[in-house]
Amino acid sequence: MNDISTPSFEAYEKLSPFEIKDKLIELAKDSSKKAALVMLNAGRGNPNWVATTPRDAFFLLGQFAMEECRRERNEPNMGGMPQPKGIAQRLEIFLKSRQDMPGADMLKQMVPFAVSKFSFEPDAFVHELVDSIVGDNYPVPDRMLRHAERIVHDYLIWAMCDSKSPGGQFDLFAVEGGTAAMCYTFKALIQNHILHKGDTIALGTPIFTPYLEIPHLNDYEFNVVPIRAPQESLFQYTDEELKKLEDPKIKAFFLVNPGNPTSAAILPEVREKIVKLVKEKRPDLIILTDDVYGTFVPHFRSLMAELPHNTIGVYSYSKYFGCTGWRLGVIALHQDNIIDKMIAKHPKAITEQLNKRYGSLTLKPEEMKFIDRMVADSRDVALNHTAGLSIPQQVQMTLFSLFQMLDKEETYRKATMEICHRRAAAMIEGLGLDPKTGTHPQFAAYYGLIDFEFWLKKYLGEDVAKFVREHYHPLDIVFRLAREHALVLLNGGGFEAPDWSVRVSFANLPDDVYDDIGRMVRSVAAAYVEAYRFSHGKAGTPATAKKK
Repeated sequence: MNDISTPSFEAYEKLSPFEIKDKLIELAKDSSKKAALVMLNAGRGNPNWVATTPRDAFFLLGQFAMEECRRERNEPNMGGMPQPKGIAQRLEIFLKSRQDMPGADMLKQMVPFAVSKFSFEPDAFVHELVDSIVGDNYPVPDRMLRHAERIVHDYLIWAMCDSKSPGGQFDLFAVEGGTAAMCYTFKALIQNHILHKGDTIALGTPIFTPYLEIPHLNDYEFNVVPIRAPQESLFQYTDEELKKLEDPKIKAFFLVNPGNPTSAAILPEVREKIVKLVKEKRPDLIILTDDVYGTFVPHFRSLMAELPHNTIGVYSYSKYFGCTGWRLGVIALHQDNIIDKMIAKHPKAITEQLNKRYGSLTLKPEEMKFIDRMVADSRDVALNHTAGLSIPQQVQMTLFSLFQMLDKEETYRKATMEICHRRAAAMIEGLGLDPKTGTHPQFAAYYGLIDFEFWLKKYLGEDVAKFVREHYHPLDIVFRLAREHALVLLNGGGFEAPDWSVRVSFANLPDDVYDDIGRMVRSVAAAYVEAYRFSHGKAGTPATAKKK
């Protein structure tokens, strides 16, 4: 494509929206220079806020850690490894001398809080934090540090289960963000003969694009059955779509909840239908639920809370705490789960094959939990001894979790939700609609999906919608926004959302631009309507209506 202002849209139809985005950014930058416009990229979900207090605590703890290193060995450019005996008391003394420094209050509160809540031995807990922030050891245990796992487990019960535990315990695997969680889970399911090449899986659509792309890689070659959540049903799975899950050929159901790009959480009544279906008709169904946006919905309940024995839970700290660059994620699997039971029932030949694969790690490989196999597979087994998330990362994850636990009034959570909803309302007003139009009873408001065809039908009739379908390509919307307004949005079709929709991120731009974004999107719709009226002799100057 020599001229990015006149694209051949068919060439882009097979690309991920995240790849199309690069061309849109190029086009928007060019437009901003020519027309003196400010380029706005609302196509990426990186939040423009950060949780400061737990970061302050991290860096202050790092200063204490350096004192502990020099306490053991103090030579030019060299220290020793922190030692546990008396370290909790030394931290207390350190904080008294720095009580006015950012992060000191949180560190001062969190140690007695964690010791009391989890019955930790003070020196052991503080030493894990200090030794880990220094990063002078491999992760031990490799799956997750002991104190960190207890704390993050409680955080997940709050974040994913609305503080109502389903009972029992989840094993956690700390990973490099939600991205790594996806990769490790797919790989381990295949390696352990839970899923096989050519198997049938279900995807709850619309969905984050990689979930659409990974199943078709030659490593997997899954047959994919979409479980659709149409806009007409508030992006909820309909009874007809859920009925597909009754088919025993479907081995697993992968979903994102709340949705990406829809930001719609599964409503309680629909969640109950899924629970009933699994318990009564598909107790063998594996569920993977990616719930990164759950913290933006009050009283959120994940499927890992309702179906803990069937569900692999994936969570990332990136969006809520504004830490995408930290790469902090976790995989949760209940200690009583159907995958371990499936592995135990493998035929002798498969069991022997897997025993050979994991035999270098344990004398009883057949008893190895699936989540521990996942850890080993993340390093191709042979490098299992160096597996695990970087331990300074695990410290920051621990501090984020403790910060939330200490925030009894949930002031931080309310602030993040208010930011997203305020921006969503501003964009909707910019569209010329009531701010509450099109929102959802359990709307995370992290993203918004604008469906041109849906609104054209609703407000102007099927004739106008038909004209647009016949004379334009769906990608014309995002290219036109980039070319004429220097605005980057992602095409909804790339998420298996409606073809004529666009995704807006409410997380990554200043508040005051979202009403402008609404007006820009509205002007594109107006251009299509103007073209329709001109073609029907109803006045106006025609917009370009050539189908690309």
